[in-house]
Amino acid sequence: MDHNTENEVLQQSLVGADPLTLAKEIIRVLDTKNAKNIKLLHVEKNTIIADYFVICTGNSNTQIRAFAGELEYRLGLRELPPHNIEGYEEASWVLLDYSSVIVHIFNSETRNFYNLEKLWSDATEIDVSDLVTEK
Repeated sequence: MDHNTENEVLQQSLVGADPLTLAKEIIRVLDTKNAKNIKLLHVEKNTIIADYFVICTGNSNTQIRAFAGELEYRLGLRELPPHNIEGYEEASWVLLDYSSVIVHIFNSETRNFYNLEKLWSDATEIDVSDLVTEK
């Protein structure tokens, strides 16, 4: 994608985007900030609260806040602020609610403790390997 095309994409509104498109854009943003162990769970058949969960890990409270801040900023530029943000002050687990997509940003210890992947094991995990550049 050339630079002009990329800028056009970054300026397109996400209002009304289908949930999977939104989830993939969230993953792209998190990946640019080096979020670790990014997972995408399709939970639509398991709950009414969202269609997808995006789950990732940060190395420190500062990094977790940076992930949340970058998501809020980048999606806000595309006319889609989160409906709610929880846990920002403590930053061991920050949740951003984008209605159809809920983002969970954990530190390692909290992610292991709550183990959402196991809790939501009936959900379908979507392969995101083409969206991330895990190091």
